[in-house]
Amino acid sequence: MSSHPFLLLAIPFVVAFVSVCWIHPWLVRMALLKNLVDNPDSRKLQRNPVPVLGGIAVFFGVFLGLGVLSPWFDCTRLFLSFTLMTLMLYVGTLDDIMGLSPRFRFLVEILGVLLLVFIGHHSISDFHGLWGLYDIPLWVSAPLTVFAAVGIINAINLIDGVNGLSSGYCVMSCFIFGCYFYHTGDLTMTVFAAVCAGALIPFFLHNVFGNTSRMFIGDGGTLLMGMVMSIFVTHVLDGSSYSPVHVARGMGLIPFTLSVLSIPVFDTLRVMSCRIAKGRSPFMPDKTHLHHLFIEVGFSHAGTTFCILTLNSLVVLAWCGMYAAGVSVDMQLYAVILLGVAFTFGLYSGVKSLPRKGSVYRFLRRCAVLSHIERKGIYLWMQRMVDKN
Repeated sequence: MSSHPFLLLAIPFVVAFVSVCWIHPWLVRMALLKNLVDNPDSRKLQRNPVPVLGGIAVFFGVFLGLGVLSPWFDCTRLFLSFTLMTLMLYVGTLDDIMGLSPRFRFLVEILGVLLLVFIGHHSISDFHGLWGLYDIPLWVSAPLTVFAAVGIINAINLIDGVNGLSSGYCVMSCFIFGCYFYHTGDLTMTVFAAVCAGALIPFFLHNVFGNTSRMFIGDGGTLLMGMVMSIFVTHVLDGSSYSPVHVARGMGLIPFTLSVLSIPVFDTLRVMSCRIAKGRSPFMPDKTHLHHLFIEVGFSHAGTTFCILTLNSLVVLAWCGMYAAGVSVDMQLYAVILLGVAFTFGLYSGVKSLPRKGSVYRFLRRCAVLSHIERKGIYLWMQRMVDKN
């Protein structure tokens, strides 16, 4: 089978997809029976209690997808990645069920990233030509990797505010990183990205379209997928990565990874900096995320998810255009940062400052009305399909 890369990708993808489709309704029933639910409050957007075991469903799909493939493909290189996913799933699920302090979660996240650096020997150890820098010493790369990876994990966790946003974003990221790994010849990481996407898609469909079958991915799922995104980034930016040809052609790997992560990262920076500026803890939850802004304007959950994923896609496409046009690595980074800031800091403050009776705000409200498709055509058909299964 090693001579057929399509099968190496298709088999774990399909197995992960079907596995999550099968186990999802059982987890929903168990969560409701044991009251393992996310209850509505003044900060949350749902009106009824919703099960929070989605991370277990995703993990189950990844586990079976890689397990089925193991007789034909050596997955031992992914052992540490799978161990870190397990660690994040346990910590996140405990947080969903009984609540954990932010300090304890941060300590576990730091421990996981340190294992990735010192046991897995993967870190942000090469700037690949950015600012004229290439290999950097371990005493710089280790703390830089911890800072970046823990930031990514929490950024993925914090965008989980509306139906389908975190899972939809992670599906998109898995496909983008998977394409990169495929073109660099890193088949192991390509398989990993494919199986993660396969496990996430059915959960995304239930989360967006489901009524009786809706389940949140919970902290167990967001921490798990945040660690996966961190693993992807460290593999791209590691000094021993499969990328010398792309770097020689002027591909900015740091701008590339930042473009894929742009909206979660910059929105998290915006929210935390605003909280600190107001004298509050940066970890104190509130309703100031970008997805809260879209909901406030009147967009539906599906419309909010679509808009934010579109904004992130525009940053990636802009980076692709600059790379194709031969723009320097430094300018690629500055442009990605500028777009990320504009789509988070700029968009949020700009909409907030609009007069509610002004023409621009009224136009946004009309767009928001168009996003409410929950009771129309294909949405109802999809809802019947996912709830039936």
